[in-house]
Amino acid sequence: MASFFIDTATGQIATGRQLAETGITRPKLPWHRIQGTSDATMLWYAVMRKQVRGVYIGMLCIRHSDYHASLIQKGYAEVPVSEIGPEDRAQAM
Repeated sequence: MASFFIDTATGQIATGRQLAETGITRPKLPWHRIQGTSDATMLWYAVMRKQVRGVYIGMLCIRHSDYHASLIQKGYAEVPVSEIGPEDRAQAM
């Protein structure tokens, strides 16, 4: 279960726990909290992202739902679980 954050400059996704492990306990810009339930599991939920006007935005939705399908049609891409986490943990600090 996790809350998710997106780096609005790069589109990188990380959980609150992953950011805390890098020393970021109160994420600030460029990290922005993705709205959604804070008890989401990757089994049921998908993290989606899209670049709009030069910044990345993120969404959390239930996998294989009508909403999930509509986000894909609007140009959002599902973020693979293997890509969730700060790219460079030392740089994230």
